[in-house]
Amino acid sequence: MTATAVRPPTVSPRTTPRWYADVGGVAAGVSLLIVVALWVSNGGLQQFGMSSLGRLTGLLASDLLLLQVLLMARIPMVERAFGQDRLARWHRWTGFTSFWLMVVHIVTITLGYASASNADVFAELWDMIWTYPGMLLATAATLLLVLVVVTSIRAARRKLRYESWHLLHLYAYLGVGLALPHQIWTGTDFTGSAAARAYWWTLYLVSAGAVLAYRIGLPAWRNWRHRLVVTAVVPEGPGLTSVYLTGQRLGELPVRAGQFFQWRFLDGTGWTRANPYSLSSTPHGDRLRITVKNLGDGSSRVAGLKPGTKVLVEGPYGKLTGETYTGGPVVLMACGIGVTPLLSLLGELPYGPGEATLIYRARTEAELAFRDELEWFATHRGVRVVTLLGPRGEQASWLPGELAGHPDPLRRIVPEIAGAHVYLCGPEDWTGSARAAALAAGVRADRVHTELFAW
Repeated sequence: MTATAVRPPTVSPRTTPRWYADVGGVAAGVSLLIVVALWVSNGGLQQFGMSSLGRLTGLLASDLLLLQVLLMARIPMVERAFGQDRLARWHRWTGFTSFWLMVVHIVTITLGYASASNADVFAELWDMIWTYPGMLLATAATLLLVLVVVTSIRAARRKLRYESWHLLHLYAYLGVGLALPHQIWTGTDFTGSAAARAYWWTLYLVSAGAVLAYRIGLPAWRNWRHRLVVTAVVPEGPGLTSVYLTGQRLGELPVRAGQFFQWRFLDGTGWTRANPYSLSSTPHGDRLRITVKNLGDGSSRVAGLKPGTKVLVEGPYGKLTGETYTGGPVVLMACGIGVTPLLSLLGELPYGPGEATLIYRARTEAELAFRDELEWFATHRGVRVVTLLGPRGEQASWLPGELAGHPDPLRRIVPEIAGAHVYLCGPEDWTGSARAAALAAGVRADRVHTELFAW
């Protein structure tokens, strides 16, 4: 279990065609245009008013909600095309946009119906909820989606454990399911058009099928096939623990250095809550390794795992892989536990002696991990390891406080950085400022590859 065991992976998944991302973006835009076109063909413009506007905003909210489900359905080609960072941002954006469109839908539909019947607005809303088919279920769906949105606000997320937030977030699926009946039974744009029914049924079935296939079916099949178990648990430093795992046919597991899984350790209470951990060594045909920092209930349990503990995984996920590397100088910039996927990449990337630089940011000397392995890479593969220690200074700087004011620090550390591939991993704010520094130093945007430690 030393660095001398590092070698290229036995299986290398295929490179992602670049057109995947283009097709995905166009398909999302086309889906919104189809919704508007169906609304227009069903008299949306001719009957324009509060009720008609309510229909449109409700349809757009539903479309975005289903697109949001597809974004995070863990579809392999979508994951490879966009990466988890970008998908998570889009998921968040579409979620909040869908929510506010839903609010406008509720308000405008209620105002429109109240105006048409000369009724009190609140009395009309109450009547709709109790007498219209599917509206009680839609109300329950709305309350669930409100819960998901409120707990997704950054201030609320900071006060929740990751495990609690993740569990609450799953209620979004129930909200989507409960919202469907009222659209089928009372939605004018569903009941009045065969084309609209075909479109919406297709979108609902594709979304449900993707969740069942890729969030349930594929993980279940891979766990049955590979049957991972813990073989050893090794302390790496203060609050830092490595877990070594083995299983069956691991050489056929389509994973690359730099990727991560969602992990469930079957060691007792809490196994139902998955946590994302990156591989911290290049994947071999017979074993995997992750390294976990004690940041909460789920991660604190890792240090107490026993050899023989069975493991369930979902993945692999992430786009911080070697398929983007085209040769030449490479700079890997890590902050804290962000070093784990980059250490894995150091074992896979085919750089030459002296072409690789690892910039490792930590608060203190005691927080530096993998000293023996980093020394091995320096000795045997010519990796230059630069450690930057000290508390953070300015909020917008990726450097320690005492170095934050130095002009053009990246060029000083790596003079050839403008022509390098740069791989970044760390907390969201740090990664953002490090990426900005790399771009300011002349690195091309398509050569800056990131992975954020955020949720």
